[in-house]
Amino acid sequence: MEKLSTRYADNVARMDRLLGVGRSCDMVARDFRIGGRKARLWVVDGYGQDSILERMGAFWLSLPAEAVAPLTEMQDFADRYITFSETTVGFDPEQLSVSVLAGKTLLLAEGLAGGALIDAKEFPGRGVGEPPDGKVLRGSHDGFVEAAVPNMALLRRRIRDPNLTMEGLKAGDRSHTDIILCYLEDRVDRQLLSELRKKLEAITARSLTMGQESVAEAVYPRQWYNPFPKVRYTERPDSAAASILEGNIVVIVDNSPSVMILPTTFFDFTQEANEYYFPPLVGSYLRLLRIVVFLLSLFITPAWYLMVSEPNRLPRWLEFLSSPEPASLSLLAQLLVVEFLIDVLKLASLNTPDSLSNSFSMLGALILGDFAVQAGWLGPEVLVYMAFVSVAGFAQPSYEMGYAFKLLRVALLLVTAAFDVWGFVLGVLGILVLLATTRPLAGRGYLYPLIPFHGKALRRLLLREPISRDNT
Repeated sequence: MEKLSTRYADNVARMDRLLGVGRSCDMVARDFRIGGRKARLWVVDGYGQDSILERMGAFWLSLPAEAVAPLTEMQDFADRYITFSETTVGFDPEQLSVSVLAGKTLLLAEGLAGGALIDAKEFPGRGVGEPPDGKVLRGSHDGFVEAAVPNMALLRRRIRDPNLTMEGLKAGDRSHTDIILCYLEDRVDRQLLSELRKKLEAITARSLTMGQESVAEAVYPRQWYNPFPKVRYTERPDSAAASILEGNIVVIVDNSPSVMILPTTFFDFTQEANEYYFPPLVGSYLRLLRIVVFLLSLFITPAWYLMVSEPNRLPRWLEFLSSPEPASLSLLAQLLVVEFLIDVLKLASLNTPDSLSNSFSMLGALILGDFAVQAGWLGPEVLVYMAFVSVAGFAQPSYEMGYAFKLLRVALLLVTAAFDVWGFVLGVLGILVLLATTRPLAGRGYLYPLIPFHGKALRRLLLREPISRDNT
């Protein structure tokens, strides 16, 4: 590790060069006279809290020469004359520059060995409002934000336990992104924690600008063909706190309002915060309803296509399903076209200004609905089934799992169209094999607690049990 030299002028020139003073307009450098000694302060404009820095600067300027003269170490100066609580002393110029770019304020002084890092930063950010993808009828309405420190505070507010550990790491050769592992020291799986820590420390990506998604992709098992999500995300502090109390690890990535909950299994996606703000019976009903509807969204269109593709395949009491109205496109083409049009509408609505979103939704519904049927392009039955599939995709909180089911539904539909009944059976078996061979980012297995079997844990995931010591 290369350290600062004993020459103040050389240190100032080096730090100016590393931090881009004069090259970057947002890098502020200010010279002081502290007790007759030269001193220089660096801070990124927009990060430092002006009131704190101004108060400390006024105090330093008032120090007499005899108060500073006997000091030779920056640590001694920090212990006596830097009143801000979050202050450390460093000697490596590279690490000092990274800390300044992360929001800290650096102070160098003539004749004092080392540099003082004052963590008087205040990131620009929004309030902790309720996240749009995790709303509840009752319960807390706060949510994580893009800064890591307020997110840690939201967890600390809910878990006032000295065993709650916030372990800090950095990743990205250029971005130096802060990553925080949050866990209970006395409940976490030590093997899982060690495995996850090694994966995060081994990240070789230069930049993690996409936040938690960049981190997740950097440590994913290499299964590009597998659409199932390996990580569960949440923007709700109460859900994250409950997971920590159950022994899981929450990963906070700076610049991202979503945190990762590990380990993640397939059955974890059956849970939602709303269920725990209702009595156990109502919560169990909502969970089972979500599971049934979500499974129907995977199989309903391939199964319906299989039933109506051949005449006299259905029993008499289901014959009303076997007579879709004729249309210009084949039944398979209609289903595929509507599948992709729904995604096009989602993308378009995402990029539509708020003032136009309502009229855009009405226009899209008319085009896909009444106009398409009257023009003879689509049959009304196709629109009914695809409307159900589209609504069912929002019945569970994970967008990643929703798109995984969509891709598998399209694949199952194509295989069924190609090989009829055998294609449907082989497609279902293929989905089960894909699910069984999915490798989680960390943990015992993607199908735990079914494989390996753990009856009590599986029951807790499928049914909303009353709050107890081990079920939060």
